[in-house]
Amino acid sequence: MDLRKLKKLIDLVEESGISELELTEDGEKVRISRNFTSNMPAQPYANYAPMPYAAAPQVAAPAEAAPAVDEGHAVKSPMVGTFYRSPSPDAKAFVEVGDTVAVGDTICIIEAMKLLNEIEADKAGVIKKILIDNGQAIEYGEPLFIIA
Repeated sequence: MDLRKLKKLIDLVEESGISELELTEDGEKVRISRNFTSNMPAQPYANYAPMPYAAAPQVAAPAEAAPAVDEGHAVKSPMVGTFYRSPSPDAKAFVEVGDTVAVGDTICIIEAMKLLNEIEADKAGVIKKILIDNGQAIEYGEPLFIIA
């Protein structure tokens, strides 16, 4: 978008009483917003009720989750997020201990920034251990499964 046009849009937002302007032109999207301060006193929210928060999942200490070298291959998390064993709460888990997996088989999902990322086995073998509980927060590089 042309800088002169952008400057005119900024001036229009400042001169008018609007607090935000969004424009899409030729596949380019521009959003201009400004902080709007009012001379009116702030009014408390009469119907405000805080939402109850679920207890944060406990993250296991790395020393607890680190598998011994002789146990097999550790499949590690490629990202920070929330670990899920199944595609939905009602569905069965992708894998269980004792299941045989091939390279590329989906073994879990990690939710990161509201995106569900399928994690695939990077080694063929048998699932020996599942190191993370369903719904648990995980860190980058944290071991998830042991494949022997």
